[in-house]
Amino acid sequence: MIEFSGVTKRYPGSRDALTNVTFGIAAGEFVYLTGHSGAGKSTIFKLIAGLERPTAGTVVVNGHNIGRMGERSIPFFRRQLGLVMQDHRLLFDRSVFDNVMLPLQVSGMERNEARRRARAALDKVGLSGRERANPIALSGGEQQRVCLARAVVNRPAVVVADEPTASLDTGHAERILAIFVDFNRVGVTVLVATHDESLPSRFPGRELRLHQGALAE
Repeated sequence: MIEFSGVTKRYPGSRDALTNVTFGIAAGEFVYLTGHSGAGKSTIFKLIAGLERPTAGTVVVNGHNIGRMGERSIPFFRRQLGLVMQDHRLLFDRSVFDNVMLPLQVSGMERNEARRRARAALDKVGLSGRERANPIALSGGEQQRVCLARAVVNRPAVVVADEPTASLDTGHAERILAIFVDFNRVGVTVLVATHDESLPSRFPGRELRLHQGALAE
């Protein structure tokens, strides 16, 4: 499902963000990517999403070699993934429902089916009563759940989340992680990047630990 082989990522004018990183994540796994701030977690996230290309080595996601993909192919590739970003990237001039509908509209799905899927996704994350709300009126935890609903509305085989519980209190963080666990139980591959090293003990999953751009364990 996700394969990193000898991956190095070097940004101009800086040290390597990643150095010779190799790991594999099989279909249906729940995996945590942990490590200190600056360890390289976000870089791995960007490589998986095709937001960056490796300087050396290969990154293969769901059969696609990221380094060899053409620029025009990247947007179509990303539709196969459920991406939960740190900065939410919600549209505050649209309702919660319209935010979740957006990926389906972009993919050209028939409107009635798209609306049915959007409602189902919002129900799954416990926001079926907030469809008409503007995202700015929601709490941080609720905004994160809108992001999660938007990420899974296309029913992706893999969900990748970059620090999904950052800035949330313990209660909201645990609710978000419980939703990821529920998706994993029905076969979705889940990768969660987090600096909170207590999460794997509270919500068990395989852990990949980064330290200064290298895989520590």
